[in-house]
Amino acid sequence: MLYNVNKDMAKFIIKGGKILNGTIKIGGMKNAATPIIAATLLTKRECIIYNVPRILDVERIISLIRSLGGRIEWTENHTIKVCNKDINFHTLDKKIIKSMRSSVLLLAPLIHRFKEIEIPEPGGCVIGKRPLTSHLNVFKGFGVAVEQDENFYHLKANEIKGTDIILSEFSVTATENAIMLGVLAKGKTSIKLAATEPHVEDLCNFLNKIGAKIKGVGTHTLIIEGVKELKGAKHILIPDQIEAGTFAVLAVLTNGKIKIENIIPEHLEIVLLKLKEIGVNFRLEKNCLKISPPHNLKNFRLQTLPYPGFPTDLQAPFSLLATQCRGQSLIHETLYEGRFNHIYELAKMGAKVKILDPHQVLISGPAFLSGKEIKSFDLRAGATLIIAGLIAKGKTIIKEAEIVDRGYESIEKRLTNLGADIKRVA
Repeated sequence: MLYNVNKDMAKFIIKGGKILNGTIKIGGMKNAATPIIAATLLTKRECIIYNVPRILDVERIISLIRSLGGRIEWTENHTIKVCNKDINFHTLDKKIIKSMRSSVLLLAPLIHRFKEIEIPEPGGCVIGKRPLTSHLNVFKGFGVAVEQDENFYHLKANEIKGTDIILSEFSVTATENAIMLGVLAKGKTSIKLAATEPHVEDLCNFLNKIGAKIKGVGTHTLIIEGVKELKGAKHILIPDQIEAGTFAVLAVLTNGKIKIENIIPEHLEIVLLKLKEIGVNFRLEKNCLKISPPHNLKNFRLQTLPYPGFPTDLQAPFSLLATQCRGQSLIHETLYEGRFNHIYELAKMGAKVKILDPHQVLISGPAFLSGKEIKSFDLRAGATLIIAGLIAKGKTIIKEAEIVDRGYESIEKRLTNLGADIKRVA
């Protein structure tokens, strides 16, 4: 399914109360796809990427690279062939940059290719303040001159030199930009306090395939020997553990038997530990997770943390899960102060919630949810509210449905295959 970058707003209409059963397969990771596709700009040789999700954020970054003159084609449903031999910065579509946060990942490849660039402030979901300070400090550390003019960033570098970088926070995208700067920098680079999320490791693995020299992959300290040029390669994206965690919550709350295929259990350790604590019935079999109807869901405490801690992207689904647990659950969102917008929508549906401050919410359960007209505020909130609609009594209408398309491929079709009553209307 292809998505129009400028598509009109749509709605999901859901009739809740159905028990869902069946098998759902996890796709390639959104947060691995965007940096790896951006990283293909570091080489002029052809790359083939497999297991690429057909989601809006991927379509957008493909559109950005095509606007530069890069050649990208879908050779199969989830496979792309990329060649960025001849590209022109002046044709870059800056409107798309304003629509997606992950466009910040183009900065390192573009400064390597063009030495001087100017881009607008990247956009994305409204989940709190996400300044580019960590990114800009990284660029300055490599000798890149950085100037900010209103909502534009101007970057210039005659030569990018290897350096010692200590990140001020476990920023995933700042780590990824630092890695991409380091692989073609002159000399040696060390990156300390690097983020270790699975998709950061996947980016490193891809870069090493195309000729980079990165050591310490999967740890908080990366050592990179800069090379003069990179080659082409084939690479399979890892499955999306956030999608897996989202569908695990879906399976628990819809009271059926659901098999979630194509997962990497090691990437879900903290999520599975929390599900076990809550009382969820599940069984791991190789690379799949089987979930059966629960008997009694217990209240819990949850704190989001950088990997391998509990992911902020699963805070919203687990907040919904808390509404159906017996007792009071405390959710502590440590990373973003704007990530409780979905709580207000759940309250409209009947959830018993008390927002203690911008980072903590107390949820009492179990609560009876009723269908309402509600709104998707961000990608993960949108997916969460879909699940809320599936377990609520009556009809739920979710506005701004296309926000969910940013990270979940054909979600209404996949849920319908499980027995859900969900439709998308313009």
